[in-house]
Amino acid sequence: MHNAQGFISLLEITAVTTTILQYLSGALICLKYVKKKSTGDSSGFPFICGFLSCGYWIHYGFLSSEHSVVLVNIIGVCLFFIYTLIYYVITVNKKSHVKQFLFIVMALFGIILYDNSLMDTQQSQKFMGIVCCIVTVCFFAAPLINLLHVIRIKNSESLPFPMIIMSFLVSIQWLIYGIIISDTFIQLPNFLGCILSMLQLCLFVCYPPKSFNGQGYKLVEQSVVF
Repeated sequence: MHNAQGFISLLEITAVTTTILQYLSGALICLKYVKKKSTGDSSGFPFICGFLSCGYWIHYGFLSSEHSVVLVNIIGVCLFFIYTLIYYVITVNKKSHVKQFLFIVMALFGIILYDNSLMDTQQSQKFMGIVCCIVTVCFFAAPLINLLHVIRIKNSESLPFPMIIMSFLVSIQWLIYGIIISDTFIQLPNFLGCILSMLQLCLFVCYPPKSFNGQGYKLVEQSVVF
């Protein structure tokens, strides 16, 4: 029993640590934007969707008394907000980016206000869990916005490789953790997250990203360094 509890604690710590590293992988993408002084064909929606997902999970963490969930997602909200600002400063599509962000902010507070109006605690937690599942799956799938573009030009450079590979690693750990503690709301989105992340990683195999100057392939530039 003691060993089992120790394993759960260890898995929780590693999952939290890897999740924070996943959030930090967005800094590599932003650094690439700053160096090129352009966001290219990349979308800022993954950052915005990550902001929304973390916001919802903070609320769910309070409802379920999962302090680790609250902590890791507070860090996530702060980081994704910074990434969203960096994207806004560099992108030429500022108006579209602002519209997306304002819509997400309204959705965030609208859902939380509605959830707080529910009198039954279990119903409130269940509703928030369903919302978190849906938004988390959207976060994992957000880079698929560029799917048709990648297939058309046969180049996956517009996909955020660091975020996708970290999403895959994080979703596996949280899936195992969710199975152990029997939390369906943690199991479901992370199972789908594994599938969606693998699908996106397949695009890097089929259509390797070309270098900025068009000579050869430089996956090293997009890799995550621990």
